[in-house]
Amino acid sequence: MVDRMPTATAYAAVLRSRVRAQASYPIPFAVDLLAALVVGVLEFAEIWVLFHRAGVLGGLDIRGVLLVFGLAEFAFSIADLVVGHMDRLPDYLRAGTLDMFYLRPQSILAQLMTSEISLKRLSRVLFGGGAIVVALRLNAIHWTTARAGMLALTLVCAPILYGALFVLAAGLQFHLLDGREFTNAFVYGGRYAATQPASVWPTSLVAGFAFLIPVAFTAYLPAMVLLGHPGGGWLPAGLAWALPLATLWSVALAAAGWRNGIRHYQGGGG
Repeated sequence: MVDRMPTATAYAAVLRSRVRAQASYPIPFAVDLLAALVVGVLEFAEIWVLFHRAGVLGGLDIRGVLLVFGLAEFAFSIADLVVGHMDRLPDYLRAGTLDMFYLRPQSILAQLMTSEISLKRLSRVLFGGGAIVVALRLNAIHWTTARAGMLALTLVCAPILYGALFVLAAGLQFHLLDGREFTNAFVYGGRYAATQPASVWPTSLVAGFAFLIPVAFTAYLPAMVLLGHPGGGWLPAGLAWALPLATLWSVALAAAGWRNGIRHYQGGGG
């Protein structure tokens, strides 16, 4: 059996060095944290303005949509913190620097995942977590074993699902010519869609962001269970319990896309 402890220790050492490098400049680091937080606040402000005028949208008021937003923001921000920097892969491909990763006796994917960490994204994680806590209090949820289980399941599975989307997007870059904007459409676009009530999505969005790229399972459907809301259309609340299956589907897509991309890659001069 291959001893994986030295490899894991090496990855941990790389991550620690990245963290120390960013923390060694406290003022720029604090500014980055604040800037990321402001972006999150502005994104929710956009939703607040919409619901301030509409009152109720898709069967949800501002308190309900705050829960949807918080769940999506928290899960996506964790994935963005861990693997969000993989969207720099097109830069490595154009410069031919990805070839250096092949010289090391570690997984290419693991090396990319540990090649960078942006701690400024922590403020978005905290903002999303705070939004969840506030929303749970505002909605006065009647807690049951099933609802507590759904919340725990969402907090575990949803970040994995979003992380899989980042890996899938990276795998597609091997086939696309500077295709970052294309893949951002379903990674960041999916995250934006997930913060909205999915019951008002048109059929095309339901097909794309509920069943193909299942981001509706990360926030809207779990929120329906927590709020005791029946859901709507193609997305009844009970479908939220398929979140583990949606996560496995996303992981399988990511694994297939990444392996196919690696096999397709022929080097910087290929």
